[in-house]
Amino acid sequence: MIDRLIIIRGAGDLATGTAIKLHNAGFPLIMLDIEKPTVIRRTVSFAQALFDGETEVEGVRAVRCTASDALEKARRGLVAVVADPKGLLIEKLNPDVVVDAIIAKKNLGTNRGMAPFTVALGPGFSAGVDVDAVIETKRGHTLGKIITEGNAIPNTGIPGVIGGYGKERVMHSHCEGVFRGCRKIGDIVQAGDVIGYVGDAPVKTEISGKLRGILSDGLYVPEHFKLADVDPRGEQTDHTTCSDKARTIAGGVLEAVMNHFFGEFR
Repeated sequence: MIDRLIIIRGAGDLATGTAIKLHNAGFPLIMLDIEKPTVIRRTVSFAQALFDGETEVEGVRAVRCTASDALEKARRGLVAVVADPKGLLIEKLNPDVVVDAIIAKKNLGTNRGMAPFTVALGPGFSAGVDVDAVIETKRGHTLGKIITEGNAIPNTGIPGVIGGYGKERVMHSHCEGVFRGCRKIGDIVQAGDVIGYVGDAPVKTEISGKLRGILSDGLYVPEHFKLADVDPRGEQTDHTTCSDKARTIAGGVLEAVMNHFFGEFR
């Protein structure tokens, strides 16, 4: 076993920002996700390791692992990423901390019995009941706040406003089918551009800007599924490093974890 092992459920962009912060603070990490993650901000998501075998974000390297070699990779200072959507590895490894960063807007099974300290990101959890602490994920004054009793702000279903745009930033499927993209992350697009197809149906942008995220090719998606994200700030947007939102949330997680190991909430 490893002292102060942290297991993170989910490996998307917010989970990855959290993982980088914890890794740089010296904690060994294992991340769990589904076999074919449906993240769109793939250049800043350790979930991409499940497709490519390994990936790197901000100098931190993540590698795809099996349940049998994840602990050894974490011991070596790598971020181990395992296809384990049910979190079966948690009971086997008995981590000191479990962080639910799936961002499902509901609890998919994380509970306080999984580890001595449990943290969850965003709505769907009650601090003090489901987990020990909840981190606020809604943009605004309380983003990244540690909640030790109660809940995060409920999900509105509307993306946060960036550059004056909210829901217009995000593209969803108009039908079910297999997705294939025809543009790549980092491309500058114009309103009305086709960025991919679901089956034969084109997926078009509503606004101009930089394509900050797009789903991996070959994944089957249902109707209304999130496919891509355009940042209206264009070239000034850095699609290769963690977002301000991810960093703020990660700071909240790190503070909560450090309080668990070295202090008490006041």
